[in-house]
Amino acid sequence: MDVRDALQRLIEERREDYSSLSRLLGRNAAYVQQFIKRGIPKKLAEDDRRLLARYFNVSEEVLGGPPARLEDSGLIAVPRLEVRASAGPGALSGSERPAAHLAFDPKWLRSLGARDTDRLSIIRVEGDSMVPTLADGDEILVDASDGADRLRDGIYVLRVDEALMVKRLALNPATRFVSVKSDNKDYPSWPECRADSIDVIGRVVWAGRRIV
Repeated sequence: MDVRDALQRLIEERREDYSSLSRLLGRNAAYVQQFIKRGIPKKLAEDDRRLLARYFNVSEEVLGGPPARLEDSGLIAVPRLEVRASAGPGALSGSERPAAHLAFDPKWLRSLGARDTDRLSIIRVEGDSMVPTLADGDEILVDASDGADRLRDGIYVLRVDEALMVKRLALNPATRFVSVKSDNKDYPSWPECRADSIDVIGRVVWAGRRIV
């Protein structure tokens, strides 16, 4: 949205008026109206933009300022990898390089039990063996710091023959053997596997999906 349109919309939504905002800025009474209606000045002065953004409680970017830097926001950038974890017959894992980054609140990540935010990644589920828990195309947040050393019941990403798979693991507390299960009953499970025979990449701590 154009800066002038954005400011006009804020004024209308908050039922403000041009002259009052101009006085807030220490300008002549027609200053804001001239900026919006006549394009004078061509852009808001930095101090004016900052004051208006604080007054309306919006980002300066809305009023023509630079985009907020992630490090200034306090958010954690988690890489979305160009890989898919198969929930089906198995597929090559891909290049395992970031295709993008998504920003998360660190407090929210900690509430999920994430141990080390530097070792989080997002990958896509492929296949239907984990239906109804996970569906084809779901995005999952994987904590690589929570793996074989803390193995317990839950959903994990595993590496099998250079492919990534997402499965439910169930630990037998008596024998310490692990069962590898699919939530979809049409797919087989592998009971009583030795824990050290499973290459655990990390624990799935969150999942999201597109609503269609």
